[in-house]
Amino acid sequence: MPSTASAEVSPDKLEEYRRELTGYCYRMLGSGFEADDAVQETMVRAWRAADGFEGRSSVRSWLYRIATNICLDMLRGRQRRALPMDLGPASPPVEALLGPWQPDDMWISPIADSRVVPEHGDPAEVAVARDTIRLAFVTALQHLPARQRATLILCEVLRMPAAEAASTLGTSVPAVNSALQRARATLAEQRPGPLDADQAGLLARYVDAFQRYDMDQLVTLLQQDALMTMPPFAMWIRGAENVCRWMLEPTPSQCRDSIMVPAGQVNGGPAWAQYKPDPAGGHTPWALQVHEVSGGLVSRLTFFLDTERIFAELGLPPHLP
Repeated sequence: MPSTASAEVSPDKLEEYRRELTGYCYRMLGSGFEADDAVQETMVRAWRAADGFEGRSSVRSWLYRIATNICLDMLRGRQRRALPMDLGPASPPVEALLGPWQPDDMWISPIADSRVVPEHGDPAEVAVARDTIRLAFVTALQHLPARQRATLILCEVLRMPAAEAASTLGTSVPAVNSALQRARATLAEQRPGPLDADQAGLLARYVDAFQRYDMDQLVTLLQQDALMTMPPFAMWIRGAENVCRWMLEPTPSQCRDSIMVPAGQVNGGPAWAQYKPDPAGGHTPWALQVHEVSGGLVSRLTFFLDTERIFAELGLPPHLP
């Protein structure tokens, strides 16, 4: 007969933690696809070890310990994921400078809020969850050594007490406090500023201008020093006028007459699936657009071009008639 403690580790009980574990692994790994793999491995290991769970900690802490070890193993010896502005200077808006399509494992990938944000959480918890899956924040986290990253996420994002975090990480409370202090110091140089609370009106005007390919209107909606990235290309562009010049280059201008389909909340804000005209008819997937607004204007534009996996993950159609 299973012990009372091990009886708590049922498949249904484990599934209750899938969403928050996915958020944790995503912040650690910078990839929604890798986060899925890490969480699935966490569930498998937990279920196999259920008979040995003695209840000395909560099921939640026990799962985080397993997930942390899996993430640390996955991160060992590999290059951190990034966005293009982390890898080199901005480029002039000239198509000839675009460069080759880079490997997918170099880049931060997007994730739907519905997979990581609490469904019925306290509004303050939901706000923290959304803010800490922003692309800029997840990218900043990747600058931390893996164990410092885990410490900061456990203590500052998940609000785990230092003693519980120490148990999860297999270390001491002084070591946790020391790692947290170093992580905060590093992140202070990388952490992005706050976003505007009300983005809907501005982003609706952006979508309208983009679908009409009205660059005169679009440039008025961007911050003067707005950033545009297009992973998996390493090229990135700074400045509203440069962004709009880029969109008029020969290949980018093929986005004229695109259709923008709402793709729900992604990385803490609204996103759109961009379908550009298909010479064979209809519209074909081109990019998932995820943008940020601050100071009343669009400050950061991210066009994820690896649409096959991303659109499938978000349940978006592979073609529009």
